[in-house]
Amino acid sequence: MASNARPAQPKTILRGHKTPVQVAAFVRNNERLLTGDSDGFVVAWDLTIMRPRAVWQAHTASILGIAGWGHDRIITHGRDNRLVVWKLTAEHENVLSTSLPLDPSSQPRPKPWMLHVLQISTMNFCSFSYCPAYPDNSPAAAAADEILLAVPNTLSSESIDIFHLPSLARKHTVGLPTSSSPDQKNGMAMSLSLFHHSTSHHLTLVAGYERGLAAVYQLDPNTSKWAVTYQSNPHTQPILSLDVSPDESFFLSSGADATIAKHPIPSSPPSSGIIQNPILTINTRHAGQQSLRIRSDNLIFATAGWDSMVRVYSVKTMKELAVLKWHQQGCYAVAFAAANTSPTTSPPQEETPRPDDKKPEGSHSKEVTTQVPKMLVEQTPKQKRLHQARTARWLAAGSKDGRVSLWDVY
Repeated sequence: MASNARPAQPKTILRGHKTPVQVAAFVRNNERLLTGDSDGFVVAWDLTIMRPRAVWQAHTASILGIAGWGHDRIITHGRDNRLVVWKLTAEHENVLSTSLPLDPSSQPRPKPWMLHVLQISTMNFCSFSYCPAYPDNSPAAAAADEILLAVPNTLSSESIDIFHLPSLARKHTVGLPTSSSPDQKNGMAMSLSLFHHSTSHHLTLVAGYERGLAAVYQLDPNTSKWAVTYQSNPHTQPILSLDVSPDESFFLSSGADATIAKHPIPSSPPSSGIIQNPILTINTRHAGQQSLRIRSDNLIFATAGWDSMVRVYSVKTMKELAVLKWHQQGCYAVAFAAANTSPTTSPPQEETPRPDDKKPEGSHSKEVTTQVPKMLVEQTPKQKRLHQARTARWLAAGSKDGRVSLWDVY
């Protein structure tokens, strides 16, 4: 019997980019969605009103990556060989343009304050990854203004450089694992993830390569040398994206082929040697899934498909849960709002009477005076919109058509 259920529809469509949307990221507790396009434009969308708050051309070529750093900084990475850190606060938004790239504008759009600029290689399509400069157990961890940034090596895109910000000093260069065949090259780095492992606190780098190879490197803090702890080649085509699980126990990769693979992340170098087997691989029968992202509750992940479909999978079973179809052209970017975000106000609390409160004459001891929670009475429409933006389980998808669809999923 055929199902009468209607296909899922996006809650909102954000229109404004003139060229394909390449990247997307939620920032400021889900209050803003950042999107970047092939012309180098960035739009900061206010999700309380679904309108642009800031629009500027961050790069003169396509944007490869975008992310928030803290509450008031944005990192963008373009194919113009530049990585830029911008200062963007609510106050700065008030003086920036809201004229969308699709709108004709004779006036130049002002740009946010530029904090740092790093000249890097963009021979490939690999974006950056960053993490705090120090692990959580370090006394220096409170230095929130310092990060480590992984990017393809300036001279050889087969290697990976790790820079320190704000000093812009290069701290490490990580080489490729040795290929089993001298004639077989691993190719360029295609996707990166940098973090301090939550168990060992070792600086860890996950990389996916053009040959379909996935590898995990860890830095020995005593010798300052990098060791390969995992290496596998589950893909027959270049890896397009990867993402590390919130608990840092595994990562997922997708490629130009139809494979999605789940890989282990050792907390320290295994005594038995390099791990070479992935946890699980699945043939999705859908080639060209990129921008793989795991939601922060570690329950689901999503991919953007060249076939215009956004697919949602279970992290546990790796089974496909939903196919989101709205765009008519290929999708290039997906992003999840952070799940389980704390509400903007405290839950309603029963008001406790003060000791000097007196009952009116004629009242009975069994009477209970109920009061409407102050949160419901005093919350303004603006506060309600802010609460909705911070707690909605948004999934954003950017497409070749220049539009961004917002879905409310699971």
